[in-house]
Amino acid sequence: MKILISDKMSNKVEEVLNSKSIDFDIKTGMEPDELKSVIDQYDGILIRSATKLTAEILKDCSNLKVIGRAGVGVDNVDLDTATKNKILVMNTPLGNLEATAELTVGLMFSLFRHIHLTSESTHQGKWEKSKFMGTELKGKTLGIVGFGNIGQRVAEICNVIGMNVFTNSKSVNDNDLNKLNAKKVSTSELLKMSDVLSLHTKLNDDTRNMLNKESISTMKNSAVIINCARGGLINESDLKDSLNNDVIAGAAIDVYEKEPATENVMFGAKNLLLTPHLGASSKEAQVNVAIDVANQVADYLKENKIVNNVNSF
Repeated sequence: MKILISDKMSNKVEEVLNSKSIDFDIKTGMEPDELKSVIDQYDGILIRSATKLTAEILKDCSNLKVIGRAGVGVDNVDLDTATKNKILVMNTPLGNLEATAELTVGLMFSLFRHIHLTSESTHQGKWEKSKFMGTELKGKTLGIVGFGNIGQRVAEICNVIGMNVFTNSKSVNDNDLNKLNAKKVSTSELLKMSDVLSLHTKLNDDTRNMLNKESISTMKNSAVIINCARGGLINESDLKDSLNNDVIAGAAIDVYEKEPATENVMFGAKNLLLTPHLGASSKEAQVNVAIDVANQVADYLKENKIVNNVNSF
């Protein structure tokens, strides 16, 4: 059996595969046509977010058995085609949990205390203390859209800060809510009451563009939005208009509809903090997801052990 590694990953992935006596090739940055021509020569493929496994690439696969996504989101994989061709798709939901949660909270602090703006100002020799009067997070209402592993870790950290935590999750159980001192409300209520609205949900037909001109207009004009989940949850043009017209006070965005976001309609918006998809970009997370995905795919191929599958057949 043989595995293709098509995105850059920690060399820990190689160590795991070598320890399990599984052969592999590393071919990163392939164009879609090249990837399509070679992918079915392999029993498994390990990817991050750069590789796009479209229906066109997967449709003729008869040998490929498993796709391992080093990370959480699998919107870069055509799940319908993979399932039709009996290709198991796995992700690694815990490997980048801490990194994404910490980035989310860091962005909250930066927005409320203007850290990103004051650094640039001070580098320019200015001393603008009165201009950058901040606001404390303690006592503010945090609305979490989606209450999975990352959303719950954000809630845990923000409990310590002293924030009031709410979620719109339909699937969360009472034990998790009570453990994290959180309460469940409807999505419309969450939008109206949140001082900070943080997105931690999947991108699908129900959530795509869930934040748009109409929904954002129901929020407090002092509220901020943070998206470290998936691009496409927010209508980017509507967000820019909402910021420029003071409908909300600010936003921090780490993910985009099209990546890499070397051009984007949101560029230049007021009170908008942008980062280049750094959610999983910690040294620890890179190692964790590499080890997890290599172990999961190897164990499936050798022992038919299934862990963290996002499809079934």
